[in-house]
Amino acid sequence: VQLVESGGGLVQPGGSLRLSCIADGSTINAYDVAWYRQPPGTERIMVARMSSVGKINYSDSVKGRFTISRGDDGHTVDLEMNNLKPDDTAVYYCNARYDIYVDYWGKGTLVTVSS
Repeated sequence: VQLVESGGGLVQPGGSLRLSCIADGSTINAYDVAWYRQPPGTERIMVARMSSVGKINYSDSVKGRFTISRGDDGHTVDLEMNNLKPDDTAVYYCNARYDIYVDYWGKGTLVTVSS
């Protein structure tokens, strides 16, 4: 499975972006999927996760502003981001994990929040 993210870019504070992750190959309905982000000079951290059975978790920093969702086609995972802040600036990565041996990452898409 190859994951390809899109939708990043430059946005002003308070604006919105929608990131998309497309899984090329097998469907990922049976996978836990997540979005991570890595601000410059820091470690990668989870911002939103959806389990294979639909349980959703968000980091405290994005709760109420970000929404993770799966596409009905079984190949897409989106991240709707609203009320963006400069601290949201980061490279955002898509992750699909079946178990510790089957764990896929995309190459990331850059989100810059700046006026």
